[in-house]
Amino acid sequence: MQVVWFKRDLRISDHRPLFEAALRDGPVVPLFIVEEEILQAPDSSALHWDFQRAALHDLDRQLRALGAPLIIRQGEAVAVLEEIRRDHGIAHLWAHEETGNGITYARDRRVRRWARDSGVPFTEFPQNGVVRRLKSRDGWSQLWEKRMAEGVTPTPVYLPPHGLATVALEPAAAARATRRDAQETLESFLAGRGLRYTREMSSPVSAEMSCSRLSEYLAWGLCSMREVVQQTRHRAARLASEAAPEAKLWRQSLRSFDARLHWHCHFMQKLEDEPRIEFENMVRAYDGLREGEFCRERFEAWKQGRTGFPFIDACMRYLVANGWINFRMRAMLVSFASYDLWLHWREPALYLAQLFRDYEPGIHYSQFQMQSGTTGINTLRMYNPTKQGIDQDPDGSFIRRWVPELAGEPEVHQPRRPTVDHVAAVAYARKRLGEIRRLDSSRTEARSVAQRHGSRKRTPGRRPRTTPPAEQGTLFGD
Repeated sequence: MQVVWFKRDLRISDHRPLFEAALRDGPVVPLFIVEEEILQAPDSSALHWDFQRAALHDLDRQLRALGAPLIIRQGEAVAVLEEIRRDHGIAHLWAHEETGNGITYARDRRVRRWARDSGVPFTEFPQNGVVRRLKSRDGWSQLWEKRMAEGVTPTPVYLPPHGLATVALEPAAAARATRRDAQETLESFLAGRGLRYTREMSSPVSAEMSCSRLSEYLAWGLCSMREVVQQTRHRAARLASEAAPEAKLWRQSLRSFDARLHWHCHFMQKLEDEPRIEFENMVRAYDGLREGEFCRERFEAWKQGRTGFPFIDACMRYLVANGWINFRMRAMLVSFASYDLWLHWREPALYLAQLFRDYEPGIHYSQFQMQSGTTGINTLRMYNPTKQGIDQDPDGSFIRRWVPELAGEPEVHQPRRPTVDHVAAVAYARKRLGEIRRLDSSRTEARSVAQRHGSRKRTPGRRPRTTPPAEQGTLFGD
C-alpha cells in the first residue's frame, strides 16, 4: 500500500509524491491527518482550518475522480501512521518537504524516526525553491531557477482504490478555496488585474484588485510555485515583442511579480536553515531590548484597531474582517508595533499569524524580524502612519470606511488621541536600536546573518544584494 501524506500541498497537479506513488504497485492511499496540536497552536486559527477544510473537500472530489478518495484521520501523526501500518501495511510513505512552524518541524522529525525504526521507506520531495540541508547561500538563486524550470509533474490518470475508512469532515464556510479558484485567480491576474500591479500594489484601496491574491493558494498548496512561475513567464514571453504602451506596462508589472516569486522562497529558506528564528531574535544582541518594556495596553489597542492613528486602525480592522491585506500595509503594521509601540515581535507575530489566511511560517517570522529591526542587516523601516495614510489613501475613503466613527469628519488623516507620540517614539526606538547596532558583538552577529541568509542574487555592475528593496515584498499579501 502506497501512502501519500498531504500536508500544505492540497492539490493533485504538480504533486510529485502522488505521481510517484501511482507508478508503484498496490493501492494508493491519499492521507490527511487532522492534528490537534496544530489546530490548538498559538499561531493557528479557525480562519486557517476553515480554508483548509474547504480545500480538503475539493481535493477529495478530485481524488475520487481518479479512483481513490482522500482518507481523513484524526490524531498524532506517528500514531495514525502506525495504526495504518499495523492494520493494512505501508509499502512506502510519500510526502512533500515542508518549512513549517516548530510544531510541524518536530512532528516531521518524529515521523522520519518512526519510518526508519519501522522499516517503512519514506520519500520527501521539494515542492518549491526551498533547499533542505543547504550548506551555503552561494548559488541558491541558480538552484531556484533550475527547480522552477523543471517540467510540471503530470497528474495521475488513475489511482488504484484502497478501501480504507475515513473520518467525515464538517462542511466549510470558506469561499474560493478550490483548485479552480486558484487557477482563475492566477489567470485573471495575468490576463487583466495585474496590468498596474507595480503602481497599485502599495495602497490598500487598489491592492485588493491589482495584487495577485495568490498568497493563500501558495501557502496551502492549491497551486505550486513552479506552476505560477512558468505561467507568469509564458505570459511575459508573449508580450516581449509587443510595442504597445500597455505591453510595456505589463512587462514592468510581470518583472516585478516574478521577482516576488523569487523572494517568497528566499524568505522561507531562512526559517528552513535556522528554525530558531520563529522564537528567538536573529541577532541575539537584541535579546532583552523590548521584552521587559512590553505594554499590554498598547498591544490590545493595536490588535483592536484603536491606536488613535486612523490609517493604522483602518488597516488593522480591514485585516481582521478580510484575513488579508497587502504587503506594504503589513510592513507598516509591524513597524508601528515594533517602533511606535515598542512591542517585542513575538506576540504581535502570533496575533497576525492567526489573522493572515495566507500564513506561511517561513515568510512570516523572517519578515517580522526584518520589519522589527532584529536581523542586524536590514534597513530600519520606520513608517510614518500619517504620511502613509496621505500617500496611500489621499481622499480618506479607506479610513472612513473602516473607521466609521470618522466618516463625517472633513479631515481624517491626523491622529485622534493617539496611543503614543510618533516622533518621540521613533526617536527613542532609533536611539535604542542604534546602541545595539554599534556593539562589536552585534556587528559580528550581523555579518554571520548576512553570510547565512543574505541573497546572493546579483545585478550586473552592482554589488550583490543581501536584502530585498523596500517594496520588494515576498508574495505575502502581494
